[in-house]
Amino acid sequence: MKTYKALSKSLIVMAGVSFVLAGQASAETIKIAVGHQSMCTDTYTAGIVVKELGLLEKHLPKTGKYADAEYDISWSDYSSGGPITNQMMANKLNFGVMGDYPLIVNGAKFQETESLRTLYVAGTGYNLKGSGNAIVVPVDSDVYSIDQLVGKEVSTPVGSAAWGMLLKAMQDNDIPSTEYTLKNQSPAVGAANIAAGKIDAHSDFCPWSELMEFRGTGRKIYDGSETGVPYLHGVVVREDFATEYPEVVTAFVKAVYEAGDWIREDPMRAVSMMEGWTGVEKEVLYLYFSKGGHLTLDPTIKDEWIEAVAFNHTVLEREKAIPPLNFDQWITEDFVKAAYAELGQDYEAEKMTAVDPVIANKGLPNEIWHSRDGVTTYDDMPSFLSAMAEMQGTGAKLNATYVYDIETGLKLFGKTAFWVKDAESYATFLRKGEAESYASDKGGQLIDFDTAIADFIKEG
Repeated sequence: MKTYKALSKSLIVMAGVSFVLAGQASAETIKIAVGHQSMCTDTYTAGIVVKELGLLEKHLPKTGKYADAEYDISWSDYSSGGPITNQMMANKLNFGVMGDYPLIVNGAKFQETESLRTLYVAGTGYNLKGSGNAIVVPVDSDVYSIDQLVGKEVSTPVGSAAWGMLLKAMQDNDIPSTEYTLKNQSPAVGAANIAAGKIDAHSDFCPWSELMEFRGTGRKIYDGSETGVPYLHGVVVREDFATEYPEVVTAFVKAVYEAGDWIREDPMRAVSMMEGWTGVEKEVLYLYFSKGGHLTLDPTIKDEWIEAVAFNHTVLEREKAIPPLNFDQWITEDFVKAAYAELGQDYEAEKMTAVDPVIANKGLPNEIWHSRDGVTTYDDMPSFLSAMAEMQGTGAKLNATYVYDIETGLKLFGKTAFWVKDAESYATFLRKGEAESYASDKGGQLIDFDTAIADFIKEG
């Protein structure tokens, strides 16, 4: 891993000349251009939240050579990571916020040039199990597993994290690219085609799969957790910018950290405000940012992340879709360590901590989001289903319900989970195959959510 040291442009020995140059530097306007994705939840703590709360402005340096500097900050919103890299290469963006595979492509494309480079300087969030990307089919499709995609048309935003996951999923299931048709479609186009039944399957990143589930247009057949590789997002910066303004890069990472704190402080407030900023329904955002949600907010660069992106690079190499990447030259912890030190936080302690949903979410209550009364929690399945039956009986308007997959610990919408009834107990699953296996082992039966609720409707 690279230890990065900003290099001064020149060494001026004469004090008088130094003073003049310092005065000139202090009067400059520093342009900070950030490429982010308001429709990708895992980028929010380095994108939309920082932008809307003015957190970068709060942390920008204002002393020393920056004492009289003016900042010109611009934010550009993109549908996926690929275009951000293109704009960074054209020197129209200094910072880029994107997912694991786009990050790798970014670093490799820059290193392919003779002189341009980027640095991977911080994370934003992760899911240790790999959840966040998924393959979705139309809700009434008869496809339930990835092997059924042979001979089908599958779309994805090529160059995105979901594209990388799709390639790995197909490799893992011994499905060569010649046995399915891959189409390049943006998230919005892919989601629209799923809703209209114009594509057999669509692979996309967070939160598009859950959006389709919530809106009732799509159904997951493959979740990123099945790849066995952590799913993460992060921040890259042009090296020339970092060389000239290292304190600005550190300030950006401090803003990322504070954005995570702001979300954790009050997730309900956060998802409600983020819905207004992005148009993504708050019920979907709650699936990511609430306690037990898919996303762990964490700017540290863990050893596991370096291993994950190095592995992901080999996935793209097998598809002949990426140049080489020197990870030691690309990845640096200097800025994130400096940010933590200035904030008085223990970087090494957080770096060594990784949240496993199987462990962290064990025993967390199921939830019902009542449109008027907000979220209520239920410690066991009978009380949860009894409450659902009672609310349905009164005609109460419910925004969403949340349960957990007993295999991965991932939070699910109650209506999209696969339910198994075993005697008088109930279990919920992300994947149909695991639900069927569990039902077979326990002598239970696969049921839907409405049937589970019906068991608790009181007659008379």
